[in-house]
Amino acid sequence: MKLSAAELRFVSLPLVTPFRTSLGTQAVRNALVLRLETSLGEGWAECVADDEPSYSPEYLTGAADVIRRLFLPKLFAMGELDPAGVAVALDGFRGHPMAKSAVETAVLDASLRATGMCLSTYLGGVRRRVPVGVSVGITDTIDELLGLVDRYLTAGYLRIKLKIEPGWDIEPVRAVRETFGSSVPLTVDANTAYRPGDIRHLRGLDEFGLLLVEQPFPPEDLHSHARLAAAMETPLCLDESITSARDAATALRQGACSVINIKPGRVGGYLEARRVHDVAQAHGVPVWCGGMLETGLGRAANLALASLPGFQLPGDISATARYYTQDITEPFSLADGHLEVPTAPGIGITPDPASLARLTTSTEWITP
Repeated sequence: MKLSAAELRFVSLPLVTPFRTSLGTQAVRNALVLRLETSLGEGWAECVADDEPSYSPEYLTGAADVIRRLFLPKLFAMGELDPAGVAVALDGFRGHPMAKSAVETAVLDASLRATGMCLSTYLGGVRRRVPVGVSVGITDTIDELLGLVDRYLTAGYLRIKLKIEPGWDIEPVRAVRETFGSSVPLTVDANTAYRPGDIRHLRGLDEFGLLLVEQPFPPEDLHSHARLAAAMETPLCLDESITSARDAATALRQGACSVINIKPGRVGGYLEARRVHDVAQAHGVPVWCGGMLETGLGRAANLALASLPGFQLPGDISATARYYTQDITEPFSLADGHLEVPTAPGIGITPDPASLARLTTSTEWITP
């Protein structure tokens, strides 16, 4: 399979409601869509980098630049494209895992479409539908928060994740527990908002019977995560700290977590995401699939990943309507708290041409 041309397309999708975390508030999801034209057909993917380098060092226009100037010329120069070979070729460039993930996924999509295999089967998936949860952003009032949680529980979501930060943690969690009861699977996510001096305060979350506390400290601070994990009864989950299977093994050896959130964009693609999954399984540690406000392209591929056997907790792969009134693909709908894993070849979905055109802000074709 040889690459003949590529398209970089920026799209802009307004969110149904602004989404606030400890990192900031987002009202629009800008995404980079990559389409590869190959000798065996086309492949699609999206880059999940944010507009600014807040969640990670990558940002969207920077990812487009490195794909355009460095990654695509490398692919054009390769005699034959295959997913494993592309991953090795791009490994020569340091960093930029979200850009690498987009390129690898587009190659995977084209290759699997040509062979008639779906991504779930290729990765080793064992489920045809996966349980999903929902992430609830920080709100102005507790009453507003309770209204959102009620809406999502009524919709059928099987797990609620509350975003927290200093000053918005104990009391919102307490209010949700007192309102909806102890049977609701509940987690919290700090997105690195706390510091080592907050360990005693964070231990106060133990009283609420949470499934896990996610990433309270900066990514590089495994020591503080290990200290908190030893001090808390609640399982500790790492997100931003895990950028590779090696990171996962290191964190587990150091006792810094007992649950891992796997985001393919953060670790450099679905092949490395599968390796993180395998490391966690070898340690007897559950994993789940996090979300990055993906379009339908990323949501489809994440569902394939979440079909692997080690994904024991509902992921942040919410239905399309949770985030967008209009997506670039056909919507994914919730049924009994589950989403169907795409079974069509490749990632299992392609953009709707009319929707894609309507939401596009710019496009660029690149040839050898």
